Amino acid sequence: MTESRLKESLDEAVEKYNCLEFIEKDPIQIPHSFSRKEDIELSAFLVALISWGKRELIVKSGFDLMNRMDNAPFEFVVNASTSDLNSLRGFVHRTLNAQDALILVKGLRHMYSLGGLEQAFQLNNKEENTFQAISNFRWLFLDGLDYPDRFIKHIADPEKGSAAKRLNMFLRWMVRSDEKGVDFGLWKSLKMSQLMIPLDVHSARVAREFSLLRRKQNDRKAVEELNKRLTEFDPIDPVKYDYALFGLGVNSSTNK
Repeated sequence: MTESRLKESLDEAVEKYNCLEFIEKDPIQIPHSFSRKEDIELSAFLVALISWGKRELIVKSGFDLMNRMDNAPFEFVVNASTSDLNSLRGFVHRTLNAQDALILVKGLRHMYSLGGLEQAFQLNNKEENTFQAISNFRWLFLDGLDYPDRFIKHIADPEKGSAAKRLNMFLRWMVRSDEKGVDFGLWKSLKMSQLMIPLDVHSARVAREFSLLRRKQNDRKAVEELNKRLTEFDPIDPVKYDYALFGLGVNSSTNK
């Protein structure tokens, strides 16, 4: 397949999957149920962190978590009393349990005392990308937070080679903006060109089938390799192709 034909195929897939119907089956429907900026970003962050496994189960767990927060995540994170926090008891999604959820709430409360989530992910250099933003957030979030060793796996570490799929997805939700209305575009401190693709098994498989990715591991280096190729197709918004790769992968209909 020629480069021009490949770009055409990817653009067609973006147009097909980057639409409001995508929201109906995706975890992004949960932050779309809110209107307040802080509720959107907090629900998006928490839902992104539990986004592994079947999408329908992620959505179910995400709504369960929001219900436990009285469907007011910002108010809950900032003001919940000790007795209020008991509502998290019994929550579990795969390896993230009620204790982890409580630690997340405490860490997020600290983030908002420092200026909020967007500020925690800020970059100082326009040449940096969201891997550095995630590293900045990770250091700030974990600094001074009391947590067991098992908790650390929930906050990806790009400096150790993680693809940081879930946090890159969260940042796509917050930063990316277009007329389709799937992503929110709430954060203006990061540019779409700085976003890194949230690589998962579906998008990685399709990327390899299209010869966009050669690296076998789904790690940070693979994301960097894939992003470099996608930037050739759209240097301003390369991560829009996440819709194409993920959509084609989930629906098992790659057209080469």
